[in-house]
Amino acid sequence: MKILTMNNISSKGLDRLPHERFEISSEMQHPDGLLLRSAVLHDWPIPDSLKAIGRAGAGVNNIPIDDMSKRGIAVFNTPGANSNAVKELVIAGLFLSARNIVQGWDFGRQLEGTDEEINKATEDGKKQFTGFELPGRTLGVIGLGAIGVKVANAAEALGMNVIGFDPQMTVGNAWELSASVREAHSVDEVFKYADAISLHVPENEHTKGLVNEERLGFASEGLTLLNFARPGIVDEDAVVAGLESGKVHSYICDFPSNAMKKHPRAVALPHIGASTNESQENCAIMAADEVRDFLETGNVKNSVNFPDIYMPRGEKGDRMTVVNANVPNMLGQMSTVLANAELNIDDMYNKAQDDLAYTIVDVEGKITDKVVADVKGIEGVLSVRVIE
Repeated sequence: MKILTMNNISSKGLDRLPHERFEISSEMQHPDGLLLRSAVLHDWPIPDSLKAIGRAGAGVNNIPIDDMSKRGIAVFNTPGANSNAVKELVIAGLFLSARNIVQGWDFGRQLEGTDEEINKATEDGKKQFTGFELPGRTLGVIGLGAIGVKVANAAEALGMNVIGFDPQMTVGNAWELSASVREAHSVDEVFKYADAISLHVPENEHTKGLVNEERLGFASEGLTLLNFARPGIVDEDAVVAGLESGKVHSYICDFPSNAMKKHPRAVALPHIGASTNESQENCAIMAADEVRDFLETGNVKNSVNFPDIYMPRGEKGDRMTVVNANVPNMLGQMSTVLANAELNIDDMYNKAQDDLAYTIVDVEGKITDKVVADVKGIEGVLSVRVIE
């Protein structure tokens, strides 16, 4: 099977693809799978051979998900693989804000004169950088996924009170979250009670402008706002107004802009939340494993457009996977095609996600080209693949 790589993918991830089964290149023609980080695919000509995309990271804004779904191409991401790296930077951001570290550092590096003169200026000027301590203060965490949970737990370990909001929190993440984290029932509630807020949500139509003038109006004076998620979830004009009025003590983010890069109360880092060697290795390993499993078995884990599905491989014949529109009687039509070919179904698993459905079928015997053609001929079928 052929794997095309875009961007630099960690060798530890590529090593998960055995050379006897996979051919890997950054100039691969007719690839079965694609591994990438930040490469933008919106204008990329999608090859007919492509079956799976592995994004070594959580965000998939660089991938046209709807177009891939229409072609029956599975898109995978790596939630949680970079969570520790981002968590550590968020906690660092809390300290940057609480102790005015960046502003103090900038003051120190601007001092001139003899050492005696610098020492005097230091003593005269240090009072303007008086900060505050974190224990007893309340951190609000909006979005309790893999990163948000780690941030909440780490803040609690520092002695902070934590309030969190996530209406779609998974059971697995709930098990990881400290029992002492208080549940908020809305974003507005978090703004009302938190001294600092950390954002951990994707950017989409529901979250764009999540932080705005109205919500900042609910907050207490001196709010610390941390955004290591996506730039568009924050209305920068509203944040600048909050910084100027004192409503916002500081804005610590991972997204430089003209509004933030030189503001004295903002720290805009160059999108380094996941930029650690360990994070990049973890993401590459996870993406490679997901794509390999899908190509070799048809099983799905951590896809953004396919439902998670796992079925142990039968030992009596071929496996067929089918991507189709989520409409009635698709399984019946597939079963009829197999029955007409005198193929007995050993096992079958079907699962839907939104408008898309995915089916794995193990049969007793060989699946012929005619069977594939007949299944492809069913109205609503997007792709068919046979795994021998």
